[in-house]
Amino acid sequence: MNDIKTMNHAADNIRILAASMVENAKSGHPGGAMGGADFINVLFSEYLVWDPEDPKWTGRDRFYLDPGHMSPMLYSALTLQGRFSIDDIKQFRKWGSPCPGHPEVDVMHGIENSSGPLGQGHAIAAGAAVAEKFLVARLGHVMMRHHIYAYISDGGIEEEISQGVGRIAGALGLDNLIMFYDANNVQLSTTVDEVMAEDTAAKYRAWNWTVMEIDGNDVKQIREALDKALASTGHPVLIIGKTVMAKGALKADGTSYENSVKTHGAPLGDGAYVNTIKNLGGNPEKPFEIFDDVKKLYADRREELMKIVARRRAEEAEWAAQNPGKKKQMDDWFSGKAPAIDWSKIEQKPDIATRAASSTCLKLLAHEVANMICSSADLCNSDKTDGFLKETHDLVKGDFSGAFFQAGVSELTMTDMCIGMMLHGGVISAMGTFFVFSDYMKPAIRLAALMGTPVKFIWTHDAFRVGEDGPTHQPVEQEAQIRLLEKLQNHKGEDSVRVFRPADSNETTICWQMAMENMETPTALILSRQAINNLPEGNDYEQARKGAYIVSESDDNPDVILVGNGSEVSTLVAGARLLRKDGIRVRVVSAPSEGLFRRQPVGYQENVLPYNVKKFGLTAGLPCTLEGLVGIGPNSYVYGMKSFGFSAPYKVLDEKLGYTAENVYKMVKQFVEH
Repeated sequence: MNDIKTMNHAADNIRILAASMVENAKSGHPGGAMGGADFINVLFSEYLVWDPEDPKWTGRDRFYLDPGHMSPMLYSALTLQGRFSIDDIKQFRKWGSPCPGHPEVDVMHGIENSSGPLGQGHAIAAGAAVAEKFLVARLGHVMMRHHIYAYISDGGIEEEISQGVGRIAGALGLDNLIMFYDANNVQLSTTVDEVMAEDTAAKYRAWNWTVMEIDGNDVKQIREALDKALASTGHPVLIIGKTVMAKGALKADGTSYENSVKTHGAPLGDGAYVNTIKNLGGNPEKPFEIFDDVKKLYADRREELMKIVARRRAEEAEWAAQNPGKKKQMDDWFSGKAPAIDWSKIEQKPDIATRAASSTCLKLLAHEVANMICSSADLCNSDKTDGFLKETHDLVKGDFSGAFFQAGVSELTMTDMCIGMMLHGGVISAMGTFFVFSDYMKPAIRLAALMGTPVKFIWTHDAFRVGEDGPTHQPVEQEAQIRLLEKLQNHKGEDSVRVFRPADSNETTICWQMAMENMETPTALILSRQAINNLPEGNDYEQARKGAYIVSESDDNPDVILVGNGSEVSTLVAGARLLRKDGIRVRVVSAPSEGLFRRQPVGYQENVLPYNVKKFGLTAGLPCTLEGLVGIGPNSYVYGMKSFGFSAPYKVLDEKLGYTAENVYKMVKQFVEH
């Protein structure tokens, strides 16, 4: 082990760099970064295993930062590792910088997850731990023997998601998960004591965690805790490190600035900054320096890592030679490419609920995609993810040979853990719940969209047709909310989320195909509870790949175009048949994905929805859901929900709310003739 003096010097170096980054940017969070420097230094200089020549090595340990505002700490430690340059961190929080205000996933630079919304980062870490256990069960310990480290703060402990992570990780016995809780007792506007009176250690012990309480600024105690954590079996590990907020900071008058709320979210300030840098052994005139002994500390660790990695890689090569089939499988799983699936095996029944059609697809995927994990928030027999479950079994403590993740009633935790599974690599994850409960998932959906993590969302019970359960369970505004993410692009110029609401069982199959082919962004499938009549005979479902298309039985040169998705398309088809009896020429367009439709050539868009033809939209959501396709003005009309739903059988609701062929006929006829 390195001498304590050098280790403390290195931690002070991190503190200097972190405080200087914030001061230089004139914004940021120095206090927490300074308090956590000792732990991050011990972990990065003595414990974390990674390949300096191949940062994406599948066998690497993974570090997940939860409090993204502590990015100066992470960037500084990564700079000591040689992953960022001094010039990089000088650009902290500036346009085009590789060091944004909160970390964004960038594995080449050592950043495994985007973080900022407190609590989500360690849920992602727990998901990564599940992924590794899952892969160990299929590939063995030679290829998968790394550890998952998570760093969490007081705020993350307070966020409700921490309960889900604590419960699930403990129940699954994720002994490859080591979490450091930076307990500095200081928040952005209050101290922790003002808002929390719990016994955190007792809480985690009750969840089946191994818990240690240490001085989080003491090198010896940090080492001892990490050694015990690495030796622990059967339990995830929580290290509660009591740290000093803004450790080493001095005010302008030379008095202590430690443990001050003011240091949480603002630069130290001119006089305080100068005094602090001097106190930590730095030069305020030239603060962006790495001390010589610290350079050597990390250079020595680099040499040590090269030897560790060489041994590991030799063992991996031997394993690959003995297991060529598994090696090819592993390479395919970690390639990030879409899996090969024989969709010809699918035989869908007609006139069924699209959730049931999705179940048929999931049954196939359970056999065809050996690295897929499916999850549900205690609704698998209702959201029909049990189509997948029936072909495998649950992941449980001590047995990760199954492929179904039972998350319990915790939609947000489930989502972030499924995201973490995919960020780990080697795993494809999908998760189901009722569409109305997507509200619980929104922060994680957004994070997946930002990172371009291609998880699959399965949302059933998609409209007021949930029926007797009433308005609390009937989504109305949710589709509009989710479809906004089709209109929002990520930084690569991709639709941030691909959203599909299929019109019948056959269209569901095509939408699932596209979901599994999409390995760039998240995909959402919005599915019905109730049975839906199939579209007319001869319908070319492959056209659904264009996002919107003309349904068979449509007339050429239409007087009016009827536009919808999901359950409403079959209602439009029935209404169109009534209109034709009156001599009105009708085209029906199924639009499962507006985002994908807008990616098509302008000529195709104009052919499907010509500008000068009247358009009528029918949606079980808010009218704005279809306004992007139907338009606004005298030649456009959208019939949709203008209130929450009501409790009654869904067929009664269809009648009462006007979602019938007869009402479509009445409304469209009036629309066309006036």
